[in-house]
Amino acid sequence: MNTLSILLWGVLPYLVALLLIGGLIWRYRYDQFGWTTRSSQLYESRLLRIASPMFHYGLFVVLGGHLLGLLIPKSWTDVVVTQDTYHLVALVAGTLAGIATLVGIVMLIYRRRTTGPVFLATTRNDKLMYVVLVAAIVFGMVATLTGGHFPDGAEHNYRETVSIWFRSLLVFQPDVEAMAASTWQFQVHVLVGFALFALIPFSRLVHAFTVPLHYLFRPYIVYRSRDAAPPVASHGRVRGWDPVGTQDRDRKAR
Repeated sequence: MNTLSILLWGVLPYLVALLLIGGLIWRYRYDQFGWTTRSSQLYESRLLRIASPMFHYGLFVVLGGHLLGLLIPKSWTDVVVTQDTYHLVALVAGTLAGIATLVGIVMLIYRRRTTGPVFLATTRNDKLMYVVLVAAIVFGMVATLTGGHFPDGAEHNYRETVSIWFRSLLVFQPDVEAMAASTWQFQVHVLVGFALFALIPFSRLVHAFTVPLHYLFRPYIVYRSRDAAPPVASHGRVRGWDPVGTQDRDRKAR
């Protein structure tokens, strides 16, 4: 076990976790008004209506697949399904979700680049965030499609390397050798993932940690339709402009 492996797979994960948690606390204490996606729907909604659901729903499936593969041991799923079935379902679902997520983010970037007001509202921080996010998605798909074998042709199962390493981090006993034994595709994907998590507290991605629980308890909002034209009083004047008070008394006095 060399020093670089210890730093990458034994030390760096905890540094990123500390940066993520500390950054979120700092952002919440000192920049609550900036804890937002800075929505640009007001400027353009046609592409957003398609790209945003595609990206977010695809991302939900991707995250769900990650949690399933990383947290549930292989011995547990072997009781329910065979390894071949699990691999086929994970490959098909992961590929489709990854394509949807990638197409969605590409459409969002295209919209941001070609819509003047949206592009003017784009910061350097946003551009960096898009680069790292796209890289994480692309390398994730590369790992899914090409990371199943070692360079010598031997079969690689990430659930016997990456998953074991990930669960070992949760009990503060990092199995560095397990992660070091994985293929380069998964290693690069994990490193890009570290960069993405480190960037979250300082970008618009921070909204992912906002849970709108207040919507469950706030009072109902009543919406009323507006009349096409304001009602007109019988004497021809618009209601609301009838003379009242002193004007009536002045007229009677004359």
